[in-house]
Amino acid sequence: MGGPTAEPTVTELLVPLAEVTDRGLYQEDSFVSWADHIAAGAQLAAALRARLDPSKPPHIGALLGNTTFFSSLLVAAGLSGLVPVGLNQTRRGEALARDIAKADCQLVLADNPDAVPPGVDFIDVESADWAAELASYRDTPVTFADLSADDLFMLIFTSGTSGDPKAVRVTHDKVAFPGRMLADRFGLGPADTVYLSMPLFHSNAIMAGWAVAAAAGASIALRRKFSASGFMPDIRRFGATYANYVGKPLSYILATEPAPDDADNPLRFLYGNEGAPRDLGRFAERFGVTVVDGFGSSEGGVAIARTPDTPEDALGPLTDQVAIVDVDTGEPCPPGVVGELVNPTGAGWFRGYYNDPEAEADRMAGGVYHTGDLAYLDENGYAHFAGRLGDWMRVDGENLGTAPIERILLRHPDVAEVAVYPIPDPDVGDQVMAALVLTAGKPFDIDSFGKFLHEQPDLGPKQWPSYVRVGTGLPRTETFKVIKRQLSAEGTECADPVWSIPR
Repeated sequence: MGGPTAEPTVTELLVPLAEVTDRGLYQEDSFVSWADHIAAGAQLAAALRARLDPSKPPHIGALLGNTTFFSSLLVAAGLSGLVPVGLNQTRRGEALARDIAKADCQLVLADNPDAVPPGVDFIDVESADWAAELASYRDTPVTFADLSADDLFMLIFTSGTSGDPKAVRVTHDKVAFPGRMLADRFGLGPADTVYLSMPLFHSNAIMAGWAVAAAAGASIALRRKFSASGFMPDIRRFGATYANYVGKPLSYILATEPAPDDADNPLRFLYGNEGAPRDLGRFAERFGVTVVDGFGSSEGGVAIARTPDTPEDALGPLTDQVAIVDVDTGEPCPPGVVGELVNPTGAGWFRGYYNDPEAEADRMAGGVYHTGDLAYLDENGYAHFAGRLGDWMRVDGENLGTAPIERILLRHPDVAEVAVYPIPDPDVGDQVMAALVLTAGKPFDIDSFGKFLHEQPDLGPKQWPSYVRVGTGLPRTETFKVIKRQLSAEGTECADPVWSIPR
């Protein structure tokens, strides 16, 4: 996306919608116009302000599914300066309590009270008591606070796949700018409907979904939680023309039973990141949709956009704000050599972590934004993802990334999902292990799999998996990222069958 070229705020996106009655939000069988929705946001802001201690940060934990109420909280933030804190619904107990404390949440809004850790002050937003309390503020006028582009709009936690989640500071411009940019890029306007099934506690749904709808003056169709089988029926039901995704949803939708009328749907654009390269073209062809996949992170320090001539398995060409450097020396890597993706010009869109100066200093070591992602350049200057720094394996004295091995294993016709990760070598360094999920009904045959590996010309001898485990699924976060540290910790002593793969 590059650096900021304007200073919009979420508040400015909401102002034109305050009197709109012919568009709004759909959730299941309900509809609320933008005008009524923004009035509900003002009502919610007043009710929450009455509960908050004004001497403390106005941070409100959101332990919520994708509902109209969650969107009301985002509106309340845009109107009043309250700061929602997106809480991951898959975290529980002490881990979730740690996130709530780290973000200085004064209280938590929850639609599943059983998920709230003991001792945390919360409101059951679907209770009769809360409905009555909220109703007492129904005459609150809609007013727009004087908020600036660098004011904090939200705190969003990183996925936590490589350590404890960190609360990313999401300022108004980090939401409003991509909202406007994507609405303009895809030509979206009042006649469009944005389908939102990715979790609203994550940056992808906020910046590439909710903000896009607000900027376009479009309607929103909400799905409480993503469903592969429900995706296309929802698209048709709500007339959705645009949707966002992150991670594996395309693969899950493609795994549903094909139908002759798959391409007969209103969806025009699907925008997201981390889609499996082999799925992008398959999805576009099957459903008659333009699929645009980019590369970025919750922090926003680096972004890479695919161009029309980008190879299928590449992220895209580098820009002045993206480089691949040696992890130890910081020097640029020549083509074919794996290094870390960085922003050599500085922080980019990264606005820091909340209440975590040590992690922030690590991220910006040497005045350079470090992604923690590995990549390499091909001979034509396109960047290829090679995994996370935490995935880095040291095999027979050589550093290896996991993503290139995963791409090779996904060529096997029976492999639906794969994760490659290190396990300790009995002598020194690491061994390569792979977890596979096979297409339904396909058995694992070690002889044919070994033959397949032998036939891959770009699978180096050190990339050869020493062990393969085959199961029915991979451990994932709510945003579909594989939790590799769990797989590495389990090693060969796991519940799934494990095969040693001879070379």
